[in-house]
Amino acid sequence: MNMGSASETPQLSIIVPVLNEALGMPQWLARLQPCRHESCEIIVVDGGSSDSTVQLAAGLADQIATSPSGRGCQMNTGAALARGPVLLFLHADTQLPPSAPALIRQAIEQGASWGRFDVRIEGTVSGLGLVAFMMNWRSRLSGIATGDQGIFVTRQAFDRIGGFPDIPLMEDIVFSRQLRALSRPACLTERVATSGRRWEKHGVLRTILLMWQLRLRFFFGANPHDLAREYGYAPRKS
Repeated sequence: MNMGSASETPQLSIIVPVLNEALGMPQWLARLQPCRHESCEIIVVDGGSSDSTVQLAAGLADQIATSPSGRGCQMNTGAALARGPVLLFLHADTQLPPSAPALIRQAIEQGASWGRFDVRIEGTVSGLGLVAFMMNWRSRLSGIATGDQGIFVTRQAFDRIGGFPDIPLMEDIVFSRQLRALSRPACLTERVATSGRRWEKHGVLRTILLMWQLRLRFFFGANPHDLAREYGYAPRKS
């Protein structure tokens, strides 16, 4: 996969779902700008922000789109617009390592159809290093990735499983399970850095317990819309 100049057809499409991210948007997107010189395009998909998220993204993305809220729906919207043969789904508060495009290219050239990075959680509360270690270990063992880890996938594999499920929570878990049925992921040891804001807001132990409870209930068939409300997600705005 040739990572050429930004004027060429992109070889990697970075899709960023956002909702009311005006506070950090300029800084987060500014860190992605070097990727635009490595045959990457940046697609921001807004889920109905009530702040200046969309305006602040102007000039820092190749495409800005809107869709109903919900990461699954927003990422599918971005994928439909993407021109690259490889898609990278990136949370707005997650920072890529500088070598990300080259590492993804290498993984695909070595036969991977999808993969993810290890993660580092940035924050001031204690215990975040252990949380990140456990996330990376569990992901490597299970073959399941979370959105915080920067999931990348070939267009062919994405289309084969039909994209993300349109559910308000656990869309990354379902997506990973479907991809795992095709092949094991490339587990890249280079780390993406993600914000620890939710851990800082609710506390590390409380957040861990809540997330595991929600995942267990989802596994046993709980309605993801009910789980999303308990997690604190607002009802969808279409």
